Amino acid sequence: MNAKLKWLHSPDIYNLENYQPECADSFCFLLQAMIGPEGEEGEESFDIEVCTPKWIEKNLGLDEALVGRHYLIVRDYNYQKIVHSIEKFLQGCSGKDWNEVSRKVLRLGLWEFEGYEDGSV
Repeated sequence: MNAKLKWLHSPDIYNLENYQPECADSFCFLLQAMIGPEGEEGEESFDIEVCTPKWIEKNLGLDEALVGRHYLIVRDYNYQKIVHSIEKFLQGCSGKDWNEVSRKVLRLGLWEFEGYEDGSV
């Protein structure tokens, strides 16, 4: 089974394809990648912070550290490059079932079911 990007959404940006940030090389926004099994119905949300190195530099205090999990760092905003980067990452996310695949995908973004336990023993 392989992971497939089904669609992208951002609660911060109305139209991702035509978006132009105020500052082309310094921005950060939440991107929700809807990813599911290739060739099958359904998808689950993986939250990714898309930002630039300049945004990190500007917003990281001198005495702070930034943990980079669930960040996609880009030089500027290019929707097609972001899509391509996510799809390229997903090429390495395969497994015997969706549970195994999704555990690999969660390195990219915060999985909506991360930490969820169904109560079964």
